[in-house]
Amino acid sequence: MSARLDVFATPSGSKLVKQFTSVGRLVVESALPAATRELVSLRVSQINGCAVCIDMHTKEAAAAGESSVRLHLVAGWREATVFTDAERAALELAEQGTRIADGAGGVPDEVWERAVKHYDEEQLVALVTLIAFMNTANRLNVILQQPAGDYRPGQFK
Repeated sequence: MSARLDVFATPSGSKLVKQFTSVGRLVVESALPAATRELVSLRVSQINGCAVCIDMHTKEAAAAGESSVRLHLVAGWREATVFTDAERAALELAEQGTRIADGAGGVPDEVWERAVKHYDEEQLVALVTLIAFMNTANRLNVILQQPAGDYRPGQFK
């Protein structure tokens, strides 16, 4: 399988990707815990069926020391006992923010309040930006049918 379009091969696409990834770097440099970033990125990508991002964030998390048990349980986080309350709040916000069209009122207040209990305003900005960023990245990759499986940790750093 190959991608439908090589975005890097066009001048405008190359510029767009460079600007887009700079937003991702800002989130990485934020005070949001690295484990939370990878878990949220993985969960959003699972929901959206973005194989290349699932590949990337699973491998990045594992390379950073995340356990295989936690990675395998991200899709079933509600029933899993291996996540902290803060991680659970972030995963819930990620799901609600990703499935925004499924709920008439968007992200429910109670979901937001659970996140506010565990993250300060700077972390919340990073978390919300990460959720939006991952949804955009997933959509780009799914539309372009980016192939997955050969990502190497640190490949885009």
